[in-house]
Amino acid sequence: MLPDANRLKHRKDFSAVYRKGMRRNSAHFSLRALRKPKSIESRKPTAEKSLQPTRTGISISLKVSKRAVVRNRIKRQIRAALRQLLPRLKFGWDLVIVVRPIAQECNYAEILQELEQLLVEAEVLNGNSRGSIL
Repeated sequence: MLPDANRLKHRKDFSAVYRKGMRRNSAHFSLRALRKPKSIESRKPTAEKSLQPTRTGISISLKVSKRAVVRNRIKRQIRAALRQLLPRLKFGWDLVIVVRPIAQECNYAEILQELEQLLVEAEVLNGNSRGSIL
Protein backbone atom coordinates (compact mmCIF):
# COMPACT_ATOMS: atom_id res chain seq x y z
CA MET A 1 0.00 0.00 0.00
CA LEU A 2 1.22 3.49 -0.81
CA PRO A 3 1.56 5.98 2.07
CA ASP A 4 -1.51 8.14 2.68
CA ALA A 5 0.31 11.29 1.58
CA ASN A 6 1.02 9.73 -1.83
CA ARG A 7 -2.56 8.73 -2.73
CA LEU A 8 -5.25 10.56 -4.66
CA LYS A 9 -8.48 9.82 -2.86
CA HIS A 10 -11.18 12.32 -3.76
CA ARG A 11 -13.24 12.59 -6.90
CA LYS A 12 -12.45 16.32 -7.26
CA ASP A 13 -8.71 15.53 -7.36
CA PHE A 14 -9.20 12.91 -10.08
CA SER A 15 -11.45 15.32 -12.03
CA ALA A 16 -8.86 18.10 -11.87
CA VAL A 17 -6.17 15.78 -13.27
CA TYR A 18 -8.48 14.62 -16.08
CA ARG A 19 -9.54 18.18 -16.91
CA LYS A 20 -6.22 20.05 -16.75
CA GLY A 21 -3.49 17.40 -16.86
CA MET A 22 -1.29 16.29 -19.70
CA ARG A 23 -1.59 12.81 -21.16
CA ARG A 24 1.07 10.27 -22.05
CA ASN A 25 0.13 6.92 -23.59
CA SER A 26 1.70 3.50 -23.84
CA ALA A 27 0.44 0.13 -24.97
CA HIS A 28 -1.10 -0.89 -21.63
CA PHE A 29 -1.54 2.38 -19.72
CA SER A 30 -2.40 6.02 -20.09
CA LEU A 31 -0.81 8.47 -17.67
CA ARG A 32 -2.50 11.74 -16.75
CA ALA A 33 -0.21 14.19 -14.92
CA LEU A 34 -0.97 17.56 -13.41
CA ARG A 35 1.65 19.79 -11.83
CA LYS A 36 0.29 21.33 -8.66
CA PRO A 37 0.86 25.08 -8.39
CA LYS A 38 3.63 26.07 -6.02
CA SER A 39 2.61 28.00 -2.97
CA ILE A 40 4.31 31.32 -2.13
CA GLU A 41 6.27 29.74 0.72
CA SER A 42 7.70 27.01 -1.50
CA ARG A 43 8.98 29.42 -4.18
CA LYS A 44 11.93 30.25 -1.96
CA PRO A 45 15.07 28.29 -2.82
CA THR A 46 14.61 25.92 0.12
CA ALA A 47 14.71 22.16 0.11
CA GLU A 48 12.32 20.35 -2.22
CA LYS A 49 10.84 18.59 0.80
CA SER A 50 8.73 21.69 1.53
CA LEU A 51 6.65 20.93 -1.57
CA GLN A 52 3.65 18.64 -1.44
CA PRO A 53 4.42 15.00 -2.21
CA THR A 54 3.39 13.50 -5.52
CA ARG A 55 0.02 11.79 -5.27
CA THR A 56 -1.08 8.93 -7.51
CA GLY A 57 -4.39 7.27 -8.32
CA ILE A 58 -5.29 4.24 -10.40
CA SER A 59 -8.33 4.07 -12.64
CA ILE A 60 -9.34 0.63 -13.86
CA SER A 61 -12.75 -0.01 -15.38
CA LEU A 62 -14.91 -3.05 -15.91
CA LYS A 63 -13.76 -3.02 -19.54
CA VAL A 64 -10.40 -4.39 -18.36
CA SER A 65 -12.09 -7.38 -16.74
CA LYS A 66 -15.48 -8.11 -15.27
CA ARG A 67 -13.74 -10.06 -12.51
CA ALA A 68 -12.69 -8.01 -9.48
CA VAL A 69 -9.89 -10.47 -8.75
CA VAL A 70 -8.17 -9.62 -12.04
CA ARG A 71 -8.65 -5.86 -11.61
CA ASN A 72 -7.32 -5.96 -8.04
CA ARG A 73 -4.27 -7.99 -9.07
CA ILE A 74 -3.38 -5.38 -11.69
CA LYS A 75 -3.86 -2.57 -9.14
CA ARG A 76 -1.60 -4.35 -6.62
CA GLN A 77 1.13 -4.74 -9.24
CA ILE A 78 0.87 -1.07 -10.24
CA ARG A 79 1.03 0.03 -6.59
CA ALA A 80 4.10 -2.15 -6.04
CA ALA A 81 5.80 -0.61 -9.07
CA LEU A 82 4.91 2.90 -7.86
CA ARG A 83 6.28 2.08 -4.41
CA GLN A 84 9.56 1.10 -6.06
CA LEU A 85 9.65 4.33 -8.13
CA LEU A 86 8.46 6.60 -5.29
CA PRO A 87 11.92 7.81 -4.13
CA ARG A 88 12.69 8.99 -7.68
CA LEU A 89 9.42 10.91 -8.22
CA LYS A 90 9.56 14.71 -8.23
CA PHE A 91 7.47 16.58 -5.70
CA GLY A 92 4.29 18.46 -6.50
CA TRP A 93 2.51 16.25 -9.08
CA ASP A 94 -0.89 14.55 -9.20
CA LEU A 95 -0.85 11.41 -11.36
CA VAL A 96 -3.64 9.15 -12.55
CA ILE A 97 -2.78 5.84 -14.21
CA VAL A 98 -5.55 4.61 -16.48
CA VAL A 99 -5.38 0.88 -17.20
CA ARG A 100 -6.27 -0.40 -20.67
CA PRO A 101 -7.92 -3.79 -21.27
CA ILE A 102 -4.78 -5.31 -22.80
CA ALA A 103 -2.95 -4.86 -19.47
CA GLN A 104 -4.24 -8.26 -18.28
CA GLU A 105 -1.43 -9.86 -20.24
CA CYS A 106 1.35 -7.93 -18.45
CA ASN A 107 3.62 -9.32 -15.78
CA TYR A 108 5.19 -7.20 -13.04
CA ALA A 109 8.43 -6.47 -14.92
CA GLU A 110 6.52 -5.16 -17.94
CA ILE A 111 4.32 -2.99 -15.73
CA LEU A 112 7.35 -1.52 -13.96
CA GLN A 113 9.17 -0.81 -17.22
CA GLU A 114 6.14 0.76 -18.87
CA LEU A 115 5.30 2.97 -15.87
CA GLU A 116 8.91 4.12 -15.65
CA GLN A 117 8.88 4.99 -19.35
CA LEU A 118 5.62 6.97 -18.99
CA LEU A 119 6.96 8.88 -15.99
CA VAL A 120 10.15 9.74 -17.88
CA GLU A 121 8.12 10.99 -20.86
CA ALA A 122 6.04 13.18 -18.53
CA GLU A 123 9.27 14.38 -16.84
CA VAL A 124 8.06 13.33 -13.41
CA LEU A 125 11.10 11.20 -12.46
CA ASN A 126 14.08 12.94 -10.82
CA GLY A 127 17.32 12.80 -12.75
CA ASN A 128 15.58 11.90 -15.98
CA SER A 129 14.82 14.18 -18.84
CA ARG A 130 13.17 13.39 -22.13
CA GLY A 131 15.05 10.95 -24.28
CA SER A 132 17.13 9.39 -21.51
CA ILE A 133 15.25 6.10 -21.40
CA LEU A 134 17.44 3.05 -20.90
